[in-house]
Amino acid sequence: MTNWKRLTRRQRSLIGVAGLLLSATALDAQPQWRDLNRNHMLDPYEDARLPVERRLDDLIARMTIEEKVGLMVHASLPAQGSPIGASSIGYDVPRVRAMIEQGKVNSFITRLVMPPAEFARQNNIIQKIAEDTRLGIPLTVSTDPRHHFQATLGASTTGGGFTLWPDTLGFAALGDADLVRRFGDIARQEYRAVGIHMALSPQADVGSEPRWSRFSATFGSDPATISSLAGAYVEGFQGGASGVRSDGVATVVKHWVGYGAEPDGFDGHNRYGRNVSLTDASFADHVRAFDGPLAAGSEGVMPTYVVLHGPSVDGRPLEKVGGGFSKQLLSGLLRGGKGYRGLIVSDWSITRDCPQSCVAPAAADPQTAQAIGMPWGVEKLSVAARFVKGVDAGIDQFGGVDDAAPILAAVRGGAISETRIDESARRILSLKFRLGLFDNPYVDEQAAAKLVGNARWQAEADRAQRESQILLRNDAGLLPLRGGSKIWLHGADAAAAQAAGYVVVADPVDADVALVRTATPFERLHPYHFFGSRQHEGRLDFPAGDPAVVALKRASKHVPVILAMEMDRPAVLTDLMPYSKAVLVNFGTSDSALFDILSGRSDVCGHLPFALPYSMMAVKSQRPDLSDDGQALFSRGAGLCLKAAH
Repeated sequence: MTNWKRLTRRQRSLIGVAGLLLSATALDAQPQWRDLNRNHMLDPYEDARLPVERRLDDLIARMTIEEKVGLMVHASLPAQGSPIGASSIGYDVPRVRAMIEQGKVNSFITRLVMPPAEFARQNNIIQKIAEDTRLGIPLTVSTDPRHHFQATLGASTTGGGFTLWPDTLGFAALGDADLVRRFGDIARQEYRAVGIHMALSPQADVGSEPRWSRFSATFGSDPATISSLAGAYVEGFQGGASGVRSDGVATVVKHWVGYGAEPDGFDGHNRYGRNVSLTDASFADHVRAFDGPLAAGSEGVMPTYVVLHGPSVDGRPLEKVGGGFSKQLLSGLLRGGKGYRGLIVSDWSITRDCPQSCVAPAAADPQTAQAIGMPWGVEKLSVAARFVKGVDAGIDQFGGVDDAAPILAAVRGGAISETRIDESARRILSLKFRLGLFDNPYVDEQAAAKLVGNARWQAEADRAQRESQILLRNDAGLLPLRGGSKIWLHGADAAAAQAAGYVVVADPVDADVALVRTATPFERLHPYHFFGSRQHEGRLDFPAGDPAVVALKRASKHVPVILAMEMDRPAVLTDLMPYSKAVLVNFGTSDSALFDILSGRSDVCGHLPFALPYSMMAVKSQRPDLSDDGQALFSRGAGLCLKAAH
């Protein structure tokens, strides 16, 4: 190594000139350099040729404590016409600007639903706001699932031109990890095309309680299947099993852990669903379902809302707090036991109060979006103390929070160390670097219009819709139907039947066969709760006056009936079986895809990813933490294969 102090002024000058020439050559080789802090120098954090750790060191050293704590909130992007951002108009740009510039926030969930080119334009607008801040730190934009049939405001959405696939239960019906990877690869490209970088999915929750209102987004009831398919999901979205690629989408696997064991099938978004009981043995099954996505290198993990009762970790009973506040679950079991090193993102609004309209809403005082809070187990703590407890437990980012002031106050008051803040900051910024956002966060708006939902990819999604259906009964070889048959329909589109070559009739008396299409029954048991009013709860069996039951009984007096059931939860079919000669189950499919099965133009060979309960009495008598432990009409794995007619 040259001793700089012993060189002459001329030698130093020559070395300096040589260094400038080398730097200039290097800059020529780095065309994507962005002068994010506008100092006309290539700083290490701006240099894409350097290792991520070197860029991180430089950036962290430049940041103020306000900028660091701003990283630790993951806000909802405000939009025009919607209090929670679910808009088809666009972002509320002045509010977004204030959050970025004044609040130092740079991670957001988007809930916009609009054509791909306009969606891309909206995300480019907000990235430009971020580029103009002091250090030019780019935004990370996340989303709940967008590619499936089921949608619940605040948990998932549909529309916007993305390819439409069966719900994840459909992938579980096929059990094909390669198909899940392919879906993830397509979804990855669609998300990145519009400027989305993080998927708040998959759900690795075990669907052990058949009434659970979030069952449809799981991979079923078997921990081994869930582990395998959720791992493939991570690989598809992220671009491999060794962390996210620069063109990938970071996954946040959820909800760590035990969420699917909800008593009565209620949900932890609601105060009445905040408690879950498991044994050590059943808890181990729920944990095991996460092995695949963790092994695949999921960049994020989201803890559950609920308070777990019963299990122990390292010989100590779990503290009676929600997952986001549990040091035993996060720093202990997840980081210590599982060796997890990625980002921990809390579920939304765990630090907010649950006011009276959240605790016990009524017709005169329903719960609104402004009254959403899920501080389960820490209701008596102040908002500030909840942030401190969450950070101590292991949280890196707080979801649904748009103000980092409580974290900043805790640092200044000594309740949280700046060293601990730096740990989270490094994880958050490391992901931004590895996603390539510091080098180019912008997207091509016109390219998005051509790529998202293109016909070739939708054809693959349509095939998955067809093949993921499950044939549970086919008496006397009723299927496939012969062309030209006269068919009476309930709940299906006549145009799809006609396009498939069938004659639609107005009365089953005039038909050769009938098709009754329906879905798993549900009740609105909590109509004044924000989420309870939107979720499917309660009964899984059909009341006598249900329109589908009336249609089934009417048609079966005259012709054989095909029952086609869309299941977001396991339905009780026992009372419907005597009236059905063929039974098909799906997890989201178009009418045209359904008729491809009925006509024999497509194979069907799916298998139930959960057991179908025999009765509601069987459902109520089973344990919510154990999968498929009640009396079953059809066992998990049931399903017939019917090859396409050639």
